[in-house]
Amino acid sequence: MTTARIVYTGGLHTETTHVRSGQMIETDAPVDNKGKGAAFSPTDLCATSLGNCMITTLGIYAEAHGVELPGMEASVTKHMASDPRRISRIDVDMTVFLSATHMEDEKLKEILRKVAETCPVARSLHPDIEQFLNLQFAVQN
Repeated sequence: MTTARIVYTGGLHTETTHVRSGQMIETDAPVDNKGKGAAFSPTDLCATSLGNCMITTLGIYAEAHGVELPGMEASVTKHMASDPRRISRIDVDMTVFLSATHMEDEKLKEILRKVAETCPVARSLHPDIEQFLNLQFAVQN
């Protein structure tokens, strides 16, 4: 089954529809590459997918192992290089909220870090793209 349908709407802008759900994402070229920056750029989506995948994979792990992860959040910073223009580095700053019981479990924290760092997107990105995960743990109040 087709995953997505992409339509170029002009002016360096696209509309992408997820076939199964009907959800839509718009993209625009970034301001540093002839765009208006009116939406995610394709490289923004690529970089952001790393953070999304890390969080999703952690959620899957937590559900499968009965670990309470009452919340997670992340911010992603994309670094671009030129000649050729490409993503050179993706920084993911993530906070994983744990129950007080799990906050003391250093082995679990290391497992969670490994799960995040080996998510499918992390394994799919070109090895020349540096990936940096700044993972913090906090107790959910």
